[in-house]
Amino acid sequence: MATRMTRIDPQQNMARWYEIDVQPTLFGEYTVERHWGRIGAVGQSKTFWFSNEDAADEMAKKVTSTKVRRGYLWPGPSPHAAS
Repeated sequence: MATRMTRIDPQQNMARWYEIDVQPTLFGEYTVERHWGRIGAVGQSKTFWFSNEDAADEMAKKVTSTKVRRGYLWPGPSPHAAS
């Protein structure tokens, strides 16, 4: 399940979203997919490949903790996540 966070600061005209997700591939590897942008915009994305799930999870946790330190909050589950 994807983790979606937002950071909103009207004084800085900042309204951003950030999403990170760890997914297995068809070939036994794992990807960390990062998506970000301004709220209301499609945004950008980047995918990182890992040979094992532990390394992918470690990267996702590190990036998530960095975003939290920078003021991002969890508003709830991603609208893109499968139910």
